[in-house]
Amino acid sequence: MHIHILGICGTFMGGIAQLARARGHRVTGCDAGVYPPMSTQLEAAGIDLVDGYHPDQLALNPDCYVVGNAISRGNPLLEEILDRGLPYVSGPQWLADNVLRDRWVLAVAGTHGKTTTSSMLAWILEDNGLSPGFLIGGVPLNFGVSARLAGTQADSPFFVIEADEYDTAFCDKRSKFIHYRPRTAVLNNLEFDHADIFADLAAIETQFHHLVRTLPRSGLVISNAAEASLDRVLGRGCWTPIERFNGPGGWRMEGDDAKGSLSLFEGKTLIGQASWSLNGEHNRANALAALLAARHVGVPFDKGLESLGRFQNVKRRLELRGTVRDIRVYDDFAHHPTAIATTVGGLRRKMGQQGGRILAVLEPRSNTMKLGVMKAQLPGSLAEADRVYCYSANLGWNAAEALAPLGAKATVADDLDALVTAISAEARPGDHILVMSNGGFGGVHGKLLAALGRSD
Repeated sequence: MHIHILGICGTFMGGIAQLARARGHRVTGCDAGVYPPMSTQLEAAGIDLVDGYHPDQLALNPDCYVVGNAISRGNPLLEEILDRGLPYVSGPQWLADNVLRDRWVLAVAGTHGKTTTSSMLAWILEDNGLSPGFLIGGVPLNFGVSARLAGTQADSPFFVIEADEYDTAFCDKRSKFIHYRPRTAVLNNLEFDHADIFADLAAIETQFHHLVRTLPRSGLVISNAAEASLDRVLGRGCWTPIERFNGPGGWRMEGDDAKGSLSLFEGKTLIGQASWSLNGEHNRANALAALLAARHVGVPFDKGLESLGRFQNVKRRLELRGTVRDIRVYDDFAHHPTAIATTVGGLRRKMGQQGGRILAVLEPRSNTMKLGVMKAQLPGSLAEADRVYCYSANLGWNAAEALAPLGAKATVADDLDALVTAISAEARPGDHILVMSNGGFGGVHGKLLAALGRSD
């Protein structure tokens, strides 16, 4: 079969392209401004790419068009497909019909931590010989790819998927994860996000409840007991066993960031320990959820903990991009105030007694952030940073006004080069420059490293 993918360079659709290619399909695709790193990965996989959405792509004559959720009505190629009555399907539906059917799907949902938890879970299964397939919205360093059909055991039934609550496609406004039909579902947390498509938290809770309704009686829901929103979701009805963590007397994970230790408890009983390279309460919660999900498919806790000791994290999760004059530049995907606070706090604890300052560099780029829905929460989320730099281009709200509670430690600029100049002038040996964005941020990491080098 030949499929042509609209919006192919996004992480999710690019992953579908690679899975389809691994299934033996001919795959082509298009995007607005075909761009790396996904374009490079796709071309290396033998997938031909077209820049833009001109209707002349219909001459490729594929058997089916797979439409990503970034494609809206008015897109010239989509309009021509609809006018001619050509066969099309959403990305999640194609995935469900062609990859996930007859697999034991382990889905990881939640506002935060989906990518990291999915990566941990896939690695635990891989490290214990279960050879899972996966589709993850990032690149786990243990694998080096964001998607694969299966490991060395081609007939492995297991498939780990990052279960996103964003909508499916122009023609299907349900959350993507409704299509996945998991047997094991992790509900990590739930806050308001995606203000461009959801009116409020209750609307997102409804979508999570729809996900819960798709699980079989023989499955398992793993839910964070510390989240009142998830309690409300499950309170609307659940026909599947529930295993809760982070609740009083139940499963919990403790650790010491300075020592790199991890300790699993059930109530007050120590179940097992491990040494690992990650830090922060959020990552310990992610690890606990991954351990519980892995146990559901037969990996005992002691083996899972050993695997976590070999977990290498995910690209763009507090990733060190370079060091110049003892000034470290990190890249992190944080794009929501809760994630920003968690990342800044995690770096602070990782630094321990080393000293130095945190220079936080933020690009409010997600749709929710651009709308300004979360702007009042930003000063609090950045409180642990010593200096704050915000790139304000293309915002519909006044970033300087929003960050005014931070006083003189906040700098706002809509010129990226000017921002780089200000940061490099301020930085001194021992500092940690933490760049946070869910996009490429204009290559700011390389620009900072170059500017710091010129300042030597």
